[in-house]
This record gives sequence, C-alpha cells and structure tokens, in this order.
Amino acid sequence: MSQLEKKAGLLRRTSSSKKPLKEKVVLMYDEIFAKEDPAKNNSRFWDELFLMKVNLEYLEAKLESLDGDEVMKIKDNINSLFHHCVQALAEEHQIKVVNALQTLCALFRGVHQKNKSASGFDIINMLVGFDKAELRMKDLMESLDSLLCGEGSESLKALCLKLLLCLVTVTDNISQNTILEYVMINSIFEAILQILSDVSTRGQHGYDAVVLLALLVNYRKYESVNPYIVKLSIVDDEPTLDTFMLIVMFSPCVCVSRQYKDKEEENHGGFFSTLTSMVRTHLILTNEAILLALYEAVHLNRNFITVLAQSHPEIDIPTTPITPVPTTPTTPLGTTPLSMDMMNSSELPLDPNLQTSNLLITFLKYSSIDQYADAFLHDDNMNFRVNLHRMPMRHRKKAAEKNVPSRPLVCAVLDLMVEFIVTHMMKDFPMDLYMRCVQVIHKLICYQKKCRIRLHYTWRELWSALINLLKFLLSNETVLLAKHNIFHLALLVVNLFNMFITYGDTFLPTSNSYDELYYEIVRMHQIFDNLYCMVLRVSTNAGQWKEPASKVTHSLVNVRAIINHFNPKIESYAAVNHISQLSEDQVLEVVRSNYDTLTLKLQDGLDQFERYSEQPKEAAFFKELVRSISLNVRKNVSLNTLSQDLLLKEFSTIS
Repeated sequence: MSQLEKKAGLLRRTSSSKKPLKEKVVLMYDEIFAKEDPAKNNSRFWDELFLMKVNLEYLEAKLESLDGDEVMKIKDNINSLFHHCVQALAEEHQIKVVNALQTLCALFRGVHQKNKSASGFDIINMLVGFDKAELRMKDLMESLDSLLCGEGSESLKALCLKLLLCLVTVTDNISQNTILEYVMINSIFEAILQILSDVSTRGQHGYDAVVLLALLVNYRKYESVNPYIVKLSIVDDEPTLDTFMLIVMFSPCVCVSRQYKDKEEENHGGFFSTLTSMVRTHLILTNEAILLALYEAVHLNRNFITVLAQSHPEIDIPTTPITPVPTTPTTPLGTTPLSMDMMNSSELPLDPNLQTSNLLITFLKYSSIDQYADAFLHDDNMNFRVNLHRMPMRHRKKAAEKNVPSRPLVCAVLDLMVEFIVTHMMKDFPMDLYMRCVQVIHKLICYQKKCRIRLHYTWRELWSALINLLKFLLSNETVLLAKHNIFHLALLVVNLFNMFITYGDTFLPTSNSYDELYYEIVRMHQIFDNLYCMVLRVSTNAGQWKEPASKVTHSLVNVRAIINHFNPKIESYAAVNHISQLSEDQVLEVVRSNYDTLTLKLQDGLDQFERYSEQPKEAAFFKELVRSISLNVRKNVSLNTLSQDLLLKEFSTIS
C-alpha cells in the first residue's frame, strides 16, 4: 500500500478481494484533483465539502505527489478550492469556517512543499490565479481580520492565528514568500494589537500574536517599506505595551529561569547533576521568537523603553506548565501555555511585601542562563536586586547571593558581561559574542565618563576577567588565529584599560579604586608583557595580521609605562625594607607615592564607540535567526493541528 493510500482515510475492508473504502471527503478531494470541474455534476459540491471533517494529511500528500504538468492541469480546480475556502469564512455555520481554515492551511503547505524551486509568482498563480490574486487575498485577509476582532469563538481565533503562522512560515526565508506582499497590503496589525489589548483574548492568544508580529516585521525589512515596522514604531498605547511586556515575561524564558534556579538548588554540590540540569534547562524552552519580539519592540519603539524598566511584583510561576481546560485544545504553536490568570486581569496585583522586578531583570536573568547576552540603567533611584545565575567552576566557589544588595541595573549588566567573559574561554571560541560583550562594557563606561557617574561597583572583578581573557588569547594564539582576528578583541580589551587609566578619575567611585587599577596592572604585568612581545613579533613580520597587531602594540604604551615605572619602585621598596614579598597595602603605598613622576601619553578616541546599526552589520545574523524561528514555527504548526474532534464537537453544539 502506497504512503498516499495510507493517508487516504480508508474505512474498512468488506472482504479480502475488495479494495478498502475511502472516506467521502477523500473521494471529494479526488474529484478536485481530476481535470473536470467538481461542481459540474453536483451544484452542492462545495457546500458539502466544508461540512466534512478535513483530512489534512491526505490533502497535503496529494498535492505533493503531483508533478508540475499534473498540477497545471488542475490549477483551475485548486484556484476554485481556494476561492470557496475564502467564501466559507463568511459562513454563519462555524463548522464550515473551521474546515475552511484548516483546508487553507493544507493548501498553503502542500503547494509550497511541492514547488520549493518555483518562483513566488508561480505559487500565487497555482493557489489563487494571477488575475484574481489581489481580490482573493484581500477577501481572505479581511475575513481573518473580522474573525480575530469579532466576539466569536476563541478556538476560531486560535485557528486564524495558526493559519497566519502557517502562511508566513511556508518558506525557509520569509522574505522569499511573495504571497506575504498581500499581507503587507492588507495589514492585520490592528487585529494583532486588539488581541494584545483585549483582556479577554491576550491570555490565550497573546503569545502567538507576538510571534506572528515579530515574523511579519522581518519581511523584507531592508528592501522595502514594511507597514508592520512603521506601525509598531509609533504604538503609544500603554496597556498594549504593558501586555507585550507581560507576554514576554510569562514566556518560556521565565520558565527556564525558574527551572534553572530550582534544579540548581536541588542538585547543589554535585557537578554532574548540575551539568545535566544546565544542559536540560538550556534545551527546555529556549525561545528565539520571543527574544526577537523583545528586540524589535525595544529597537523600533521608543515608548517601550519605559515599559522595559517598569516595576511590578515578582510573581512565582509554576515550573511545570499547567494544562488548562481547553477552549482551544492545543495552542497553534504546539506549546502548552503557562498559567496566565493575571494576564486576564486588567491590573497587576500589588503587594508591598512582594519583591519588585521588571522586564529588564527578567531578561538579564535569562541571559545569565543562556550565557550569551543608558540613562535608566544608571539611575540611582531605580535600584533592584538581580540574582544572576553563576556557572559552577572548579577555580571559584559559588557565591552565596541570598542577600544581593539593591543596585542600579547597570551593575547587573556589568556582572552579566563579567560572567560571560570568565565562563566561555574555550576552543570553540565565540569571538562574535566576546566582541559584543566588550563593546557593551565600553559603551557603558563612555556614558559614565560623559555624565561623570561614579558607580559603586566591584571594578576589580571586571579588570581581573579582562586580564584573564588576554591570558587565554595568548595561550591559544595558534588555534584561535586559524579562525579569528584575535588582535581586534585584544585591542578592545587594552583600550578598556586605557579608558580607566586616562579617564578613571572622572567615573571611578573613589581614589582608592584608581589605586587598585594600577595595582592590578602591576600585579598581572607578566600577561601584558607577554601580549606586547606577541603583537610586536607579529607586527614586525609580513602577514595578514601585521596591521591589527601593530594597533595593539601602540595601544599598550600607557600600560607598559605604568609597569615600567612602578615595578622598579616596588622592587626598590622591598629591598630597602628587606621584605621578600610585599602585601597589597604596601604595593598600594608605593603606587600612591609615585604618581607624580609617572608620564603617560594622551590617546585620542578612547571614549568614541561605534553606534549600533542593524543594517548592514547585523543583517546576516537576523536573517539566520528569522530562518530558524520560521522553521521551528512551521514544524510545530504542522505537528499540532487543533484537535478536529474537539473542534467539531464544540461547533456542533453551537450550530
């Protein structure tokens, strides 16, 4: 029996000599796939079809099984099926609406799967027909808009979102999905916004609406005017923005964060258990789509920054998702939503005994698990406790953070950068992430220098992390240079020290902090000496790294001046006082006593940084990210069709 026959809805065998019977809907599909007009001999053909339970597998498989010539021969019938599906969406009989929506899903998937190599226009012609495409798609989008915004069944709204997610993700690269031009022309942005702002719909459908919006925003975003980008950038309705925030906070990111915390406490002390927990946690619900949505909201909409830092109670969420009594049997993306009772309330519960949090804190906690991650950050009036997750490592004890002090959020950002630096020194070196990490630190310090903000932060931890990063680059020079320009990263790190040396008196909290900086440079002088020898060697030889190595050589001038100035003074102090090994306080005393005779060179441009621009530098990254999200959404939509039996049962009682 062929694969197609297995999906054909076989009912029974009457005897061993007779072929199995087929479902009536399958027989009707076969009529559509014949050359004749299926309604020619049965004027009620289309009315009857949409009263039948859809056989999605057979319909998709049938479309995929046809060759190009066969498809063109029945193009008129496929166009007619599409047209009647759209017409059925306006029916009062909701079973017809359900079946039409699911049939459209099968059509979009089946035709695209069959014609992966075809141009977008060929697919539009096959589905809708060139001459009627604009009208048919306008009717489709208007019907979906009405269903999403109306007071009808929540199951229908879920199914509409499922269809839209299916339509958006049928191609790996959504920007090659030409049919989305009609979704741009006939915008459903307002419908998405209504879902987010409506108390009765945001809990059930907000997650899928946010994912859909994130994908639509990325359709040809660098090539043409995307109306979803324009409209998202000017949203100023506070309740809608608040809901967006809540959806992100109650997404799987939070679930991962809390599961990590629970498992970490449960397995405390066992390296293997902790490692297993971390790996499992990383795989549970890493949610690229929600992180993309968060990025787009912050990047495009200036009003969202106030929502990002808005305080609200930190509410416990069950680590095991609770399966609700389904109005919608499963969500369109195939994920069981977390319990969102508070999402269905118009106000957040306020309890003075609850610790406050905000979306930025949630994001920082999530980033500290995933290990890859200005004014309000530094605001002393906005202090929060942020318990970042710290990876257990052999060379450090796990810090007890039960009584983390309230600090400006910039401290948590810096902590996160330090944590990344010390935990990712590995052969498979994430150079791009290290570059971003150091650039984040640099930008924050530039802001502090400009505004003369003296941040009370444990700067020594940052200096130590940066010096150890240089040590790692030196130890793995040969391996890393085969893949990366490590001199670019080394230059950024050295220039961070130059920022502290040149401008530290304008932003370090005390004079002691400045003394400690010099102490750390002198204490770890061997690493700076080795770096200088390495870059001098490379810069004096012909090769591809000559120029970038030369830049590092020049950037080390003040660091070397400090080392060459203070080391002899320290050795002399030790000799005069007959001390074999000086204490930290004694070294600091030597440093403080000899500033006056130190000569440093003024270096230009240290407080200049490259402003963030998504296009063109980050375009490739977002293209691949959106492709990954599209593939995952498509997979989940395909595997998790809304339960037809439950849907039909629901609408049978209504109709």
